[in-house]
Amino acid sequence: MRTLLNILWFIFGGWISGTLWLLSGVILAITIVGLPFTPAAFRMGFYSYFPFGLRVEEADFGPTSTLLNIVWLVLAGWWLALHHIALAIGLALTIIGIPFAIQHVKLAVNSLMPVGKTIVQTDSLF
Repeated sequence: MRTLLNILWFIFGGWISGTLWLLSGVILAITIVGLPFTPAAFRMGFYSYFPFGLRVEEADFGPTSTLLNIVWLVLAGWWLALHHIALAIGLALTIIGIPFAIQHVKLAVNSLMPVGKTIVQTDSLF
């Protein structure tokens, strides 16, 4: 079931979310100042491609992560969160889209402050 949901997710919009994350990571990698954000953007980008069966956990909650997350929120996090919320609203209008809407809400929350987080595999679908 997880594989089927991940395939449907990717086909019907997951590739857009993942690509936006990777694009923001590449743009930040081009600049020397944005380089510390690149691993978090790539991590969340790959998570955005296939989110079912994975979850985001706090790995490093320190002053450096907090400072980088604040800068991220101002520069890129808010527009990625808006993207995920807009897609979640549209998907929540249909019964079939509800599981995908839940994933977009999770991605919106994680897109606000992705630095210092890690992706782990779970036993559940959500």
